[in-house]
Amino acid sequence: MIDYENICKQVIEISEKAGSFIRKEKGKINSKHIETKSLNSLVTYVDKTAEKIIVDALKSILPEAGFITEEGTETKQAKTYNWIVDPLDGTTNFIHGLEPFAVSIALQENETIVIGVVYEVGKDECFYAWKNSSAYLNNKEIHVTETDKLANSLVATGFPYYDFSENKPILESLEYFMKHSHGIRRLGSAATDLVYVACGRLEAFYEFGLSPWDVAAGAFIVQQAGGKVCDFNKGDNYIFGREIVAGNSKVFDEFAEIIHKYLGNSKE
Repeated sequence: MIDYENICKQVIEISEKAGSFIRKEKGKINSKHIETKSLNSLVTYVDKTAEKIIVDALKSILPEAGFITEEGTETKQAKTYNWIVDPLDGTTNFIHGLEPFAVSIALQENETIVIGVVYEVGKDECFYAWKNSSAYLNNKEIHVTETDKLANSLVATGFPYYDFSENKPILESLEYFMKHSHGIRRLGSAATDLVYVACGRLEAFYEFGLSPWDVAAGAFIVQQAGGKVCDFNKGDNYIFGREIVAGNSKVFDEFAEIIHKYLGNSKE
């Protein structure tokens, strides 16, 4: 049995070290530093260096663990433990000098996330949780809101940058939330969106076209903060299924049902 709390504390230090490097490089990026992985999927030396910092440090904590990483610094997966790492979630924001952007690190044990850390670099805010713990922001316990109606909720989403197959239902869902919530926000970092649900800045979040490293840590933190998470069909395939719905426990059912209506397999 590993010591989840102790490992989480070490991961926090690693995320902050990577975040410090990212912060120092802010404003230094120009066009010669930017590579295009695929349509609108951008990467810089900052992403790659931050990922190497993280991976090298994580290897010393749990040598038997494998990795699922955005930039491919380490690709070997293990049978029991795997780190899921996004060194810089919100690269496009970072390139353009906007916030938020975040470091996201999760530990998966078999099929279950047991540690989640999201360090939002611009505000110097570290969100984290471990198996059977509460959720925390900079050492203070956090919880989702008690808002019980979608009409009184602030909703966040993100837009696909390469897979536009669901554009029509996404736009239809946006129109619905424009009319039936306090408003919609598009922050540009799914990891940050999720932890903002966890700490009560948002009531709900949904997005299509995501990768495991975008959501693994944040989704776990939402759950440990008292929230709920699912995929667009109200199932549990939200880490590897490229879609996620998250919300506080009181608006979640209403919210998930609406997302299912517009974006689930049985769209009406």
